[in-house]
Amino acid sequence: MDFQLSDDQRALRAGIRELLTGRFGRDRMRAALDAGVAVDRGMWGELGAAGFFALRLPEADGGVGLGLPESVLLFEEAGRVLLPGPLTATHLAAGALGAVKGAADGGAVVAVLDEGRPVAHLEAADALIVLGPVRPGGVARVLEGDALRELVRAARPVRSLDPLTPLHRVAAGVEDGAPLPGATPLRLEGALLAAAEQLGSAARTTEMAVQHAREREQFGSPIGAFQAVKHLCAQMLVRAEVARTAVYAAAVTADPAEIAGAKLLADEAAVRNARDCLQVHGGMGFTWEADVHLHLKRAWLRAGEWLRAAEAEEALAADLCRVHACDAGDP
Repeated sequence: MDFQLSDDQRALRAGIRELLTGRFGRDRMRAALDAGVAVDRGMWGELGAAGFFALRLPEADGGVGLGLPESVLLFEEAGRVLLPGPLTATHLAAGALGAVKGAADGGAVVAVLDEGRPVAHLEAADALIVLGPVRPGGVARVLEGDALRELVRAARPVRSLDPLTPLHRVAAGVEDGAPLPGATPLRLEGALLAAAEQLGSAARTTEMAVQHAREREQFGSPIGAFQAVKHLCAQMLVRAEVARTAVYAAAVTADPAEIAGAKLLADEAAVRNARDCLQVHGGMGFTWEADVHLHLKRAWLRAGEWLRAAEAEEALAADLCRVHACDAGDP
């Protein structure tokens, strides 16, 4: 099995990096952040026009017709530049589900409702993917504390305290009685794409730390000349590359256990690399003007999305038990 990128995949990655650098550079990212804009509809439309959301939609349906490995490359680049918004949910709604009108061309914003977790970007969402069964009254509890809106599930409204624009449920293909939430295909794909964003963030914070270590001087020498800083940067690179191997392999095999492992490694790489990058930057890393803290906060949030550490660990443990039972000759 060949895990090396093809020429077409390398070209795709270079193209999306050029697109994001040109259309969503740091100035635009900062402007959206300072303005408190959760989802820039103009940017969302630009992403749709570029095929970001329709990448996995069949060509016959107006999509690009590519697969999960190519989606991983896109989301890695999105993680590098801190591209905001519910990218994974909208991408899945357009390509994997094909059930939300306007998602493919960037005309609709799709968020995720997963009971017991915050609903990110609810105030901007046109539709929700509902992951897993929601107990009676559970939706209202989840919506409390967020922008409160009326949610339509299975064509029946669930009232919130302040019903506004209706949202529509997307059939998420949830398997009833599944022993682990992470076992559902949609959740696994979402976890892998979130891991790809974490990978992009981990790689970017490594670059930021190395660049700062070269430029910042103390006692007449770049701080990168000091052994402690060298070790931090080397550890960051190792974490990012180990996560890259796991994420790329899981994108090819789509194996649930490998996806769980990739999410664990990518979450660790993104969070720990951002913390180490902040350490290299010193006091300025904590300031609003620096981007380091943004990578750290985003990494923390993504670590709790789609597949959390405890769920991923349970999935890996279950797979190890299954393999051990098969090796022992048990059915």
